[in-house]
Amino acid sequence: MEKFNEIKKKIRDIALTAYNEQLVAGTSGNVSCFDHESGIMAITPTDMNYKIMEPEDVVLMKLDGTVVSGGQPSSEWRMHAGIYAKRDDVNAVIHTHSPYATSFAVTHEDIPVVLIEMMPFLGGDIKVSPFGMPGTAELAENALGILEKRNSCLLMNHGVLVIGKDLDQAYIRAQYVEDAARIYHYAREVGKPVEIEESILEIMRAKYGLKK
Repeated sequence: MEKFNEIKKKIRDIALTAYNEQLVAGTSGNVSCFDHESGIMAITPTDMNYKIMEPEDVVLMKLDGTVVSGGQPSSEWRMHAGIYAKRDDVNAVIHTHSPYATSFAVTHEDIPVVLIEMMPFLGGDIKVSPFGMPGTAELAENALGILEKRNSCLLMNHGVLVIGKDLDQAYIRAQYVEDAARIYHYAREVGKPVEIEESILEIMRAKYGLKK
């Protein structure tokens, strides 16, 4: 599976960066990339410290759970597989437990559009998807409705889920989710956050081809 060598290295690098930037802690979170042509998903392994993970530790598998190479995949592989099975335009999925964003997942609060950057990078507000048990396909099923109009969502009492055309795009979206959550959190501490006016949002939607 020589064609996946670069993908496996990229997944390792993204996972380590997420750890260093504190978007994940311990062995939490997971990163994957899907090759629609071959039907093979590359995903981080389960319960492995990102600081010692090597590209060869990344697992290659089919969406039905069949492991092609590597050890045991992330316990959340079904969530990743469920997204890829329904979205031909998605080639990368990242799940983090970034603290500010996850705090809103815990309080079941959507993050409104309080920053202009949320429109081009995230497509709008950040909504909370219904609760799903960890490790189940239900997580993907619950998130897919939100992801029809957005590229990220909060997993209720769990964390953050982002999608992208590639790993770089998915990762920068994960960063912007946490950035928006952090700023919204700080704004609520110093006053009452003011959401961007609908008239401005309409202009932004038209400019970037976004859905309401």
